[in-house]
Amino acid sequence: MNADEHFVLRWPENLPLDSSAPLLCAGVTTYSPLKHFGLDKPGRKVGVVGLGGLGHVAVKIAKAFGAEVTIFTTSSAKEKEAIERLKADHFINSKDEHQMQLVLVGAPEKPLEVASFSLIMGRKLVAGSNIGGNKETQEMLDFVAKYGIDVASGEA
Repeated sequence: MNADEHFVLRWPENLPLDSSAPLLCAGVTTYSPLKHFGLDKPGRKVGVVGLGGLGHVAVKIAKAFGAEVTIFTTSSAKEKEAIERLKADHFINSKDEHQMQLVLVGAPEKPLEVASFSLIMGRKLVAGSNIGGNKETQEMLDFVAKYGIDVASGEA
């Protein structure tokens, strides 16, 4: 088979082909913003909203970067999985008013209204991220292989 070299990725030998396909979507989708916003350094604090497909991968990658990870979810039933299996540092049930004060979940159907004064005074950031390109995808594959991140299992 012939392929343009700009569209070919080198697959690390220690990454199993049969269970690593999610890396080409969820892997780079979560790796890209972590890298872009400088959250790839030990000691950084990362919040992951939702513990589904993207959430699982985001926790694993952020932990491999050395981040302190907090999971925000609406299901208290996921706490054991988050803390024990994925090794998240903190768990917050966003439906518990004692644990939660503010949450943005996914991409809302309606435009997001933001209190600009709160952003300005707190030097806060609201940002978005699209999936990474081939360069970041290759970087992510090499990183995941180096740290032995298994996206097929629910284990950290």
